[in-house]
Amino acid sequence: MTSLMKLAAHPLWQVGFRPFFALACLAGLSLPLWWVLVYTGAVPPAPTFVAPLQWHAHEMFYGFGWAALGGFLLTASKNWVGVRGWHGGALILLVAAWLFDRSAMSFGAAWPPMLFWLAHGLFQTAIVVMLLWTLFVQRVRENKSDNYFFWIILPLFLPAKYLIVQDEYFILGWSMTLALFRVAFLIMLERTQVQFMRGAFKVDILRNPYLDLAIKWLAVAVVFGQLLPAMLTGTLELVLALLLLVRFAGWYPGKAFSRLEIGIMYLGYLAIVAQLLISAVGQFTQLPWVGSVSAHVFAVGVMGLILPAMIVRISKGHTGRNVVFERADKVVLWVMLTGLVARVIAPQLYPAGYTMWLHLASTCWFVAFGVLLWRYLPFLLAPRADGRAH
Repeated sequence: MTSLMKLAAHPLWQVGFRPFFALACLAGLSLPLWWVLVYTGAVPPAPTFVAPLQWHAHEMFYGFGWAALGGFLLTASKNWVGVRGWHGGALILLVAAWLFDRSAMSFGAAWPPMLFWLAHGLFQTAIVVMLLWTLFVQRVRENKSDNYFFWIILPLFLPAKYLIVQDEYFILGWSMTLALFRVAFLIMLERTQVQFMRGAFKVDILRNPYLDLAIKWLAVAVVFGQLLPAMLTGTLELVLALLLLVRFAGWYPGKAFSRLEIGIMYLGYLAIVAQLLISAVGQFTQLPWVGSVSAHVFAVGVMGLILPAMIVRISKGHTGRNVVFERADKVVLWVMLTGLVARVIAPQLYPAGYTMWLHLASTCWFVAFGVLLWRYLPFLLAPRADGRAH
């Protein structure tokens, strides 16, 4: 019992971002590289219940994506409502559930079905319940908060996760998952960019409550796009993209792009717009894209650009250090930008080199997240530099 108490008291388990950012870095450096090796036939597919493509989509969203998003939400939600937040044994169990899920998805072919489905659902159910419980303490109407959007989207990750590993419902599960992540990123960008731009440039970006609300409700509606008529879905996506561009014009992009660590967030925002436009056009006509452009504009352009910058900022700020992007941090962001070009743009210009571009993009992820892990794991494992408890 004493050993368990000592373990739970370790700095790693004091705030949600600490273990989950470490896991996100491990997943970010390994999953894309492993998938390219599987895709090119260099290694056999993982011995699991699902097809290789389903495994890849699931692990990028629910392995890598939810490690980073979960770490952010576990940390941010406690600050939003002013509570201690989940820590200690609760985080240890949550990490164990995440690892259980990864084991099932990669090595669960011979597992009893009941054990596989337990592993598949345990982490996602647990973290959704924990996050909603944290938000439950807030009186939404009194605080005029839009946290109620999390009450809508977080439970929807549960059926989306199940559908993505079902052969006949894979597209529905994939599209729902991407759209749910989109809502989460839009809320996160709304809140963080206000602080970043005010701190860096002493300006207040456009935050019109009617425009912001319309954007979020449209983003929620598009979650169900696969269940709607294609023309309606395409129209909703076009309108959402247009509203995002209107708001973007009031976010001082010229100033933002003068600072890499802030401009990278704006590029992620524009990648959301680009993905919506690509998807919308695809509802009306099929364009000769090379590769799954819509999916990878989001995975590499949104998640791949925003999450590394978020990991740097939170890992420094929430461990009592100055939030300054040093040279190595900026190199990471440039490497991820290179990965975006290699994965999405270069194959359209030189399709014959598709496999080469895949290898380059996965190498960029390996290098970038390897550097992040090397730089920030010591921060995540150590007490706060300013002496505060958590």
